[in-house]
Amino acid sequence: MTSIEQPKEKETAFGVNEKGYYGQFGGAYIPEMLFPNVEELQQNYLDIIYRPDFQEEFHGLLKNYVGRPTPLYLANRLSEKYNTNIYLKREDLCHTGAHKVNNTIGQILLAKRLGKNKIVAETGAGQHGVATATVCALMGLECIVYMGEIDIQRQAPNVARMKMLGAEVRPATSGSKTLKDATNEAMRHWINNPVDTHYIIGSVVGPHPYPDMVARFQSVISEEMRSQLLEQTGKENPDYVIACVGGGSNAAGAFYHFLDEPEVQLIAAEAGGHGIYSGLSAATTFLGKPGVLHGSKSILMQTEDGQVVEPHSISAGLDYPGIGPLHAHLWESGRAKFFAITDDESIQAGFELTKLEGIIPAIESAHALATLQYLKAGSDETVVINLSGRGDKDLATYMKYL
Repeated sequence: MTSIEQPKEKETAFGVNEKGYYGQFGGAYIPEMLFPNVEELQQNYLDIIYRPDFQEEFHGLLKNYVGRPTPLYLANRLSEKYNTNIYLKREDLCHTGAHKVNNTIGQILLAKRLGKNKIVAETGAGQHGVATATVCALMGLECIVYMGEIDIQRQAPNVARMKMLGAEVRPATSGSKTLKDATNEAMRHWINNPVDTHYIIGSVVGPHPYPDMVARFQSVISEEMRSQLLEQTGKENPDYVIACVGGGSNAAGAFYHFLDEPEVQLIAAEAGGHGIYSGLSAATTFLGKPGVLHGSKSILMQTEDGQVVEPHSISAGLDYPGIGPLHAHLWESGRAKFFAITDDESIQAGFELTKLEGIIPAIESAHALATLQYLKAGSDETVVINLSGRGDKDLATYMKYL
């Protein structure tokens, strides 16, 4: 939000309520040791982030450090192929290479105002880890990033970047050794260091107020979309907004200002892995049911007795067994439509964008691109795809398909 005054909270079917729920999803399911930290955040986050000094510093850094606003690009050759008007919101052009930095800038400023001098984070694809390490270097704060052992191997360039930025990267060696397990370790670290440490969660997951707080910091994406569409097309609202969803921070940011605009169709791309029913998938809305994971109630993949099912995706950033509570509510209410995109479909979509537009997308973003084959948008319709990150980190994976 570009204004420096806290907006009046309007009545909405899709906003968080005073108890931290989106419909039946959300809340704060936390161990007793974390209660003071989470309570401190709940009581103070809105007051702090809408103070004029915070807003001035936040938007100043987004403009002069991150490089916002990011372009809204009409992809002519891609549009021609699908016979519709496809715009790409170029979050891949943010400093650090993805949308994640919008949130880490906001949270590091919040942490400083709360008197925290140490930061812990989790990361899957490494983009949130890099963005967290970046802002910790910028502000001179200690940084520890937990990352699944498997993700450390498949996202080596981002591991190197984090270390160069001064962060300590700690491997998560339990479970599937991916994002879920990194989140477990980061939460455990926070429980053991509650006084001086702030946990910068990278997505719209975790206990309230994290899902709402992260969505607010990422809402700059859809705010810019509206003004850019108005400038380029003469109207603020597109017909479709498409984004990939793991935890779902880039999608929350892309959807935020369109949630109460029913004429805008919201399209979420989940990781179908080898196929929804292959046993190697992360298609949460197809395979999941209500449950509690990482501090909130949402939809997650689990066994009959409530044990979390290990997810699979070729994309480290989508390799998560749940979705954020906002997205669970959007799914349950029918406000957003979810597609399960397979590994192969995402790779093909990534190559397609590269060859048609000269833009190499992150494999996460390629999942969103792959929904175009199912959308059947009209020639007079406008489609905006949130290109959440660039594909430099995924070149080794792409190369296996050449």
